Amino acid sequence: MKKYIDTGKKDTRSGFGAGLEELGKTNENVVALCADLIGSLKMDAFIANNPERFFQIGIAEANMMGIAAGLTIGGKIPFTGTFANFSTGRVYDQIRQSIAYSGKNVKICASHAGLTLGEDGATHQILEDIGLMKMLPGMTVINTCDYNQTKAATIAIADHEGPVYLRFGRPKVANFTAEDQKFEIGKAVLLQEGTDVTIVATGHMVWEALEAAETLSEEGISAEVINIHTIKPLDSEAIVTSVKKTGAIVTAEEHNFLGGLGESVSRVLSEQHPTPQEFIATKDTFGESGTPEQLMEKYGLNANAITKAAQKVVKRK
Repeated sequence: MKKYIDTGKKDTRSGFGAGLEELGKTNENVVALCADLIGSLKMDAFIANNPERFFQIGIAEANMMGIAAGLTIGGKIPFTGTFANFSTGRVYDQIRQSIAYSGKNVKICASHAGLTLGEDGATHQILEDIGLMKMLPGMTVINTCDYNQTKAATIAIADHEGPVYLRFGRPKVANFTAEDQKFEIGKAVLLQEGTDVTIVATGHMVWEALEAAETLSEEGISAEVINIHTIKPLDSEAIVTSVKKTGAIVTAEEHNFLGGLGESVSRVLSEQHPTPQEFIATKDTFGESGTPEQLMEKYGLNANAITKAAQKVVKRK
């Protein structure tokens, strides 16, 4: 019997909307800013209940980041909302200079990340945002796996002092983590114990990792599955503890293999416990237009690809 069951597919951006709505009721310092994408970011409920705490900035993302930084000086906790491409690539200078450098308490909330943005194509499918954000000193980087975890993370980051990048997506994906979970920044979640290979996954790839682990089990390979929802700070202890037992690792992410979770894991392993590793990620390429399923298949970001990578890395031990 499966330990984790999909309770009904939901989009992670709606988890953000639900978390923001909850914060509207419980934290009077939380304010929200949006760059003309209220519906896409699911901010409607927060706005309906707290119209005086919402600022529609329009298609002026750089200005939104500057305003958010300024609001923190008065004790507010601003949550900015737009697509991941516009939340990072378009406004990197403003984030670096006005938010990260001065340690402003801004929560940069980014939807429509990765290939699963789908038909909007390569110009909108940012695959380098985790790298951009994790390289900024003091920036916390979170990439959640389902609706429930995204809601919990949204609520949790309001209590964290300092800048945060929260990454989530557009498509409806499996919703399998606990509804009443406690989200701990920087603390990996061991989903399934195993002895032959470690699968470390983040975001939409976590469910794919669990599916791969089931297939591997049928082939006699015992896979340990770890949900890395926080890319930075990375839970190095959880990773090293696991690979000392399994002796092999697969990292899985909906992001470029340059600058993402896989590279962060490699650094930890090279310093503490060198281990054979396979990378499931895009290989230094832009995306293209297509359905999320088509793109995940073409670029090797699904359970089948993870299964093959695990089989390969086990032979390298």
